[in-house]
Parts: sequence; structure tokens; C-alpha cells
Amino acid sequence: MVVLRGPYDSFPDPASAPGGEPVAIGGELSVSRLLTAYRIGIFPWTSRPVTWWSPDPRGILELDGFHVARSLQRVLRQAPFEVTFNRAFASVIAACAERRANRPTTWISSEFIRGYTQLHEAGHAHSVECWQGGKLVGGVYGVQVGGLFAGESMFHRVSNASKVALYHLVQRLRERGFVLFDLQQVNTTTVALGAIEIPRQQYLRRLRAAVELDCRFP
Repeated sequence: MVVLRGPYDSFPDPASAPGGEPVAIGGELSVSRLLTAYRIGIFPWTSRPVTWWSPDPRGILELDGFHVARSLQRVLRQAPFEVTFNRAFASVIAACAERRANRPTTWISSEFIRGYTQLHEAGHAHSVECWQGGKLVGGVYGVQVGGLFAGESMFHRVSNASKVALYHLVQRLRERGFVLFDLQQVNTTTVALGAIEIPRQQYLRRLRAAVELDCRFP
């Protein structure tokens, strides 16, 4: 595992790194460091110190494979939420970082919030928000590099709000010509929505093509 001691230290090649442990440790969550990492298939997961990962297999959501269950179809027809893009990035990431009864700890530290907010201000991180009665009740945020969108986290305060936000995110990515939606790792919620795992080598091949595209999220 590589130790990053200064701002100009390089990441190792993720293609040959172990898939179940960090590929690097240390460094800062600057805009340039984060963009370099995502461009080559690496992302940060913990802080103090920062650990950098490139898991094998890799979780993705094929943009034409999003599964809309009947219950979600009913919610979408009822349209109980106002859906917006990039209206409240700071509020979305703060909500994703909140500790809850079923999640007493969070990996989204103050360093992560600061780093990804700077990415958003630089035009490389985006959010989708669901509102109800003027209140933010769900959302999702992630990072864009070319035709890649890396989903980072989502939250809900009202049932189905995060799923509706994710649905609208997928529609936006399809409309704007994105080709790779990275979930990093899958869980029971994302698998139910169509998430799959692919070998890291396949992910890296697709990533190299994706980051060369000129896609616009806003």
C-alpha cells in the first residue's frame, strides 16, 4: 500500500492493487487529488488518515438497467416530491452525514464535506434533491468526470424520497449521454434497484472511455 506524504505523490496503478484493502493511505481531499483519483478508478472512503480504495469487484448501475418496482412506479405517478438538481448540495451532503439510530457512525467526516463541497463549487460534484412542503426530504450526491458519474451517498426522511431522487438522477444521466454510473460497492437497497458487480478490470476499461467524453450534468 502506497503512503501519500505530499500533494505531488502519485497513486499506484489500481489494476494491480489488492481488491479488498486500501490502495493508498494519506494525502488530502483537494479538488485536484479527488479528480485524479476518480479519473483512474480510485475513491476515498475514510479520513484521519484518508484511505483510498479500488474494490474488486466494482458496483455499478447500468443506466438502462434501473429497476422500477411497482411500488416505486405508483410513487412516481403520484409525484409527491418536487425534484431539483444542484439546488442544495451542502444540505444533501450534510444530511447524508447525519448519524441515525441504525447508523451511529458515518464515514462522511467534516473533511469529506469540505472536500466534496469544493468539488461541487468547481463544477465536478452534483446533487439531486426531493422536497415536500418546502422541506428537503431526500437526495443523492456524487462526482462527475466526463461521462462517469460516481454516486457517493443518498438519504431520505420520507419513504421513497431517496429512490425517487436516484430515479431522476438516472434519467438525467441518460439524457445527457453518460455511460458509466459507479456505485463503488452494492448493498441490498441498490441491488433491488438493479445494481450489479463487475470485475475491476472491466470497470477500468469502461472508465477510460467514459472520462474522455464531454458530458454536461447541469
